[in-house]
Amino acid sequence: MISFSTCNIKMPVIQRSLVREWVRQVAASYGCTENGIGFIFCDDEKILQVNRQFLGHDYYTDIITFDYSSGNKISGELYISLDTVKSNSLKYATSFKNELDRVMIHGVLHLCGINDKRPGERAIMEAAENRSLVLLDNLKQK
Repeated sequence: MISFSTCNIKMPVIQRSLVREWVRQVAASYGCTENGIGFIFCDDEKILQVNRQFLGHDYYTDIITFDYSSGNKISGELYISLDTVKSNSLKYATSFKNELDRVMIHGVLHLCGINDKRPGERAIMEAAENRSLVLLDNLKQK
């Protein structure tokens, strides 16, 4: 099950059934099946609180992924700060919707085992995000 909820913020406009299909197809492309993913959309203050409480980090971020996966069955909670997504969309000169899609799939890709912290991993993550966004565009055209 893929769920969508909010904390301290209004729900963004998303096509839930499309996102669910997209996430399932991206997961399948990595040999994974979805086994419970929760997207929690929040504001900067909530993500800072989560970052401090669970990760010991004292900064804002666009997404925090809690991975509860087991084997190829992916599951987790993805906290997404819509405030940071908005500021990043301005910073990178892209639409809010495009940046939100990128951040959402970024978290899913983490659940699929793709990392972005060590040297060279960021490029792998960005390529995976870009392939996933192309898949989303293809799904929208069906």
